[in-house]
Parts: sequence; C-alpha cells; structure tokens
Amino acid sequence: MYEQFFGIEACPFSMTPDPSSLYLTDGHREAIAGLNYAILQRKGFVVLAGEAGTGKTTLLRKLMEMLPESEVITSVVLNPLLTPREFMELLMLDFGIPSPPRSKARRLTMLAQTLIEAHRAGKSAVLFIDEAHKLTFELLEEIRLLTNFETSNQKLLQIVLAGQPELIDLLNRRDLWQLKQRIAIRLQTHPLSRDQVIKYIAHRWTKVGGGKAGGGSPQPFTEDAMSLIALKSLGIPRLINAICDNALLFAFGAGAHTIGPRLVGEVVRDLDLEGYLPPGSTPAGKKANGEASQNSAAWAGMRGARVAAEGTNFKAETEPLRS
Repeated sequence: MYEQFFGIEACPFSMTPDPSSLYLTDGHREAIAGLNYAILQRKGFVVLAGEAGTGKTTLLRKLMEMLPESEVITSVVLNPLLTPREFMELLMLDFGIPSPPRSKARRLTMLAQTLIEAHRAGKSAVLFIDEAHKLTFELLEEIRLLTNFETSNQKLLQIVLAGQPELIDLLNRRDLWQLKQRIAIRLQTHPLSRDQVIKYIAHRWTKVGGGKAGGGSPQPFTEDAMSLIALKSLGIPRLINAICDNALLFAFGAGAHTIGPRLVGEVVRDLDLEGYLPPGSTPAGKKANGEASQNSAAWAGMRGARVAAEGTNFKAETEPLRS
C-alpha cells in the first residue's frame, strides 16, 4: 500500500519468514554454521532454541536453501501437534515415501530402507521439527527411537528440534534423560541489540530497493525512532517488523516521509506493546536463581535508549500526525 509512496519495491517488514531478507548477526551465522556442520557430519540430534520471533524458522529455511540437494534429503514438520501415527505418516510422505502402510512395523521398515538408500548415495537424511516445544512426551519418545537408525559409526537420520525456551525445560525432564543424552549440539537465537536493530532496519529497507543506491528514498526512521523501536520490541525481529510496518502505514496516511519517536509511540500503544515482556524474561537489575539475567546488559542499554528518546520531548520529530 505504501511502497510507491516511499519509493520501494515491496513491503520491507513482512511478517512471513523470508530467508532472502535474513539479517545475519554473528549469532545467526554461528547457528547456521552449527546446524550445517551437525547435519553434514551426521551428528544425530541438534537443538535450536530461542524466544518466539527471534528468527528460528527463518534460519531453518535459510539453511534448507543452503544445503545442496546432492548431499541431503529432507522432511519438515511445521506443526508437531500430531499423534505418533500422523507424525510418522507426515515424515514419510515428506521424504517421498508414498502411501505409508498402517502397520508400524512396515512403516519403520520402509523408512529404514529409504535412509539406507540415502546413505549409500552419500546423502544425509534430515528431519526438521519446528515448534518442537509443543511435542508431547509420547511423541518425543518416538523421535528418540528414530535415532536407532544408524550404521556402526554414523547416524542415518539427522534430527533438528527448533523451539521456544520451553523446549529446554522439556528436555530437562528426568523421564527424557535418554533423549537429552543424544543431543550432540545445542544452539540458540537471541534478541537484537540496539545497534543491531538499527542495522536490521537498514538491511530490510535496502533489500526492497530503498536507499540512494537502490534508487529509492532513504529509510525514513530517525535514530530516536529506531532507539524506541529497539526498546519496545525488546530486539525481537517479529515485533520490529510489526512496529515498522504499522509506522510506515501511519506515515503514508499522514503524507510524511520521516518517522520519529512520537509516531512510533502511537504504533506501540496501538499494538498494545507497552510494558510487554516475553514469558520468563527478567529485566536488568533483577536476579534469577541468584545470577544476573543473561540479557541484563541489553536491558540496561535499552533503558538508556528510552531515557534518551523520551527525554528529548521529541523536538527533532518533523512528521505531521493526523487523527
């Protein structure tokens, strides 16, 4: 709707995971490298955990684009709220096994044959499970048993579990100790810092033809506005996208090419993000289990940004606001 007004080719802050627009921080590069290594070296179980909206699904899609078809076959489960029978059927169909039989013994035999054929062809078979924190104990036991497909020195099936931090709690259950032992590599995604948020916004804007080099207008967010976006989004890319997209729509309606903190503040209130904390978060200055929160430095920086942004009375803001 606002693309022509801002001189860009597409929506820069889409809520759909888009690997082509992925902004790679050092943490993201580490996660992709770790996943790639685990899969191609056939390490077996890998876990990718992170808060909702921090880019896990986008990372998985980017990784699947990067993996050469000559070296892997993949099966993807995006919704794990399935019975064990449904899960196995979906897994097999996505591996290209037609009409899985009803008999569990026959299903396992057919899957084993597929994995052995892939191994003989020099390919890694990879099962990606997104939203893995929603897996039931029964289904996790079925998944654990799939790791029994192996040769004398390699796993025939590589399994990537991606989910929110509750996945870590789930895997720490005493009755899942055998599964936890089989996890070869653990990786995490993290919220962006203030500086990373600023670079993220510029990156997404450039990807859709914005900026002088792209022939479009420079990105319209002032530095104070981006500081406020970093604060209110907690550095979570999904929330950054929601705030930026709505701010662009508001600015378009007002005929304004510059977006300052006052407009961002209105968007934040409309999205009901005032005072938002993701489940389990601990702000700076609080203690969790006797230790400072891992994100305390980020929180301190964001609080400083808030003081800086809100203490200016937004005098630098130039866009008109219309009711």
